[in-house]
Amino acid sequence: MKSWYYPIASIISIILIWQLGVWISSAPSYILPAPLDVVVSFIDNWQLILEHTIVTLTEVLLGLFFGVLLGFITALYLESSKTAVLFLRPILIFSQAIPVFALAPLLTLWLGYGILSKVVMAILIIYFPVTSSFYDGLTKTPSSFLDLAKTMGSSKRRTLYVIKIPAATPNLFSGIRLAAVYAPIGATIGEWVGSSQGLGYLMLLANGRVKIDLMFAALLTLGFISIGLYGFISFILRKLTLRS
Repeated sequence: MKSWYYPIASIISIILIWQLGVWISSAPSYILPAPLDVVVSFIDNWQLILEHTIVTLTEVLLGLFFGVLLGFITALYLESSKTAVLFLRPILIFSQAIPVFALAPLLTLWLGYGILSKVVMAILIIYFPVTSSFYDGLTKTPSSFLDLAKTMGSSKRRTLYVIKIPAATPNLFSGIRLAAVYAPIGATIGEWVGSSQGLGYLMLLANGRVKIDLMFAALLTLGFISIGLYGFISFILRKLTLRS
């Protein structure tokens, strides 16, 4: 129970600092709304926010699933083939050198304004962390385990599935946790560039109409989605770790 004290205290501290900033700056509500204004806006527009939240959450979950799956498969392929390391690794590194914002307009142009371009954006932003984390774990399997497998005549495939993958599971789980945080960012960027639905679109719409309290409400909703998703995945991964 005590583990909940610190997150709650952090949230309360942020709200107090936010309210204090409003009092000190005397900023008008169309520049910096007070926390209470945002709560009122959320209550007044909860159906609208819920509608766009479902869209964004769908994009995030699809992107998370396929991004983790592709990262998992790629890491296994890199571990199984030295040629793949020489060929794919430079491409993966180069892909991270390109700003995500530069890719979003292209994906929207190629894939349209629907959900597909947002899912692909989420996949791209989480693909590398999952691949890199899992691959590092696979390459850092304790040598004593590998020597024992070699002594017992284990094949490369059996060594991979029985020894290397279980040993790399903590690294994979770390990558999945990072993916849970990054996936909403990718989906939101896609919605900013071109969309008619989603929390990112709602933020732009509210900003254009100078409804900053609604924009903050949508932004906080996105933040709670990220926190909730991270907490849920961490809980599931912790249970899987205890079972194993």
